[in-house]
Amino acid sequence: MPTPEATKRTLWVIVASATLTVMAGAILGPVVPGIQAGLGVSESLAGLIITTHGLFIVLTSPLAGAIIDRFGPRRPFVGGLLVYAVGGGAGLVVETFAPLLVSRAVLGIGTAFVYTGVTVLIYDLYEGQRMDRALGLRSSANSAGAAVWPLVGGALGTLSWQFPFAVYLIALPLGLLAVVTVPETGRGSTNTAANGGADPSRTDGGLAGVVSVFRRRPALLAVYLLYFGANTLLYSIVVFYPQLLEGVGITSSFSISLYLAANGAAGGLSAVAYDRLKRRVGAHALVLAALGLWSLAFALAVVADSALLAVPPVVCFGLGLGLVFPSSFAWVESLAPADRQGQYSSYVASFGYIGQFLSPVLFGPLVPLVGVRGVFGAAAAVAVTGALSLGGTLLWRR
Repeated sequence: MPTPEATKRTLWVIVASATLTVMAGAILGPVVPGIQAGLGVSESLAGLIITTHGLFIVLTSPLAGAIIDRFGPRRPFVGGLLVYAVGGGAGLVVETFAPLLVSRAVLGIGTAFVYTGVTVLIYDLYEGQRMDRALGLRSSANSAGAAVWPLVGGALGTLSWQFPFAVYLIALPLGLLAVVTVPETGRGSTNTAANGGADPSRTDGGLAGVVSVFRRRPALLAVYLLYFGANTLLYSIVVFYPQLLEGVGITSSFSISLYLAANGAAGGLSAVAYDRLKRRVGAHALVLAALGLWSLAFALAVVADSALLAVPPVVCFGLGLGLVFPSSFAWVESLAPADRQGQYSSYVASFGYIGQFLSPVLFGPLVPLVGVRGVFGAAAAVAVTGALSLGGTLLWRR
């Protein structure tokens, strides 16, 4: 275990890197029309520039987790930052659709290694409340990124649709800082020579091993379901809240971005306080409170009929999100086999991005049937069901 001084030096590199996983798609959201015009493609093809990286995060994350378990998180994390910079920054010089789409795939691969690398570095470098603090700061950084990066992208996009791609290059100095500040953690370096090169304590990383782990620890699968649901509900706001805002007279893209920024800022506030709140009431109570906040948020969205009343829903949802995200990562750390934490933490990324992708698919068909407010009514029902399920489970266990 590295010294406390060494882990302190890495903390802000880890926190700053955590914002990159959100920036991967968020920074280009405001410039989709500019991308469409600049490349001369349809709106749907321009949208692929935003979503393609997410597909490759899902596909690459299990590989990233396996490599991190094998070699430790430091080198894959640093390599991921460099790949991220190359894939993201390519948009500055690429001016045709196909090469830009390929660069977005490269960005997704880099993001997968950064995402899982950040998680396992926190697992390896911090313990107890210090780990909870680091997980809270990581989630707070994600929320801050969700609030700030779209504003940055929108501002740079007023100059050129390509300028926002320059921001991805921030991963280069972060990678150089990681080289000199992030220590080796010892993961993957166990001496197995005495056992003929095999370590009998290691778990099976194949499909049979995964099924076995889920059978022994079904709570782990419940954590993935929670993270999937959190991201699905989050993107119900990202995708459909602008339509609700248009219904109350908020049509400016900048004004809409302020509501989404309020959601991220609220999540950052609750995530910063996560370790102290967990010490007082426990993670289960925090997640139950988050589900209650989400139920309230979506119920308020259903009845919001003015610009002012549209603020509390995004604030309440963000507060809950800042409690659920670090709780999910903390539970994975405690439930996953110690030698496969990279593998099982990579599934968090996969479930999260699948939830983001499927959110408009699941909620979208409700819009022509019951309107956009019906979407938030359905989301409220999902949150209430989750709260009742968790509350009932906790009572049954007692």
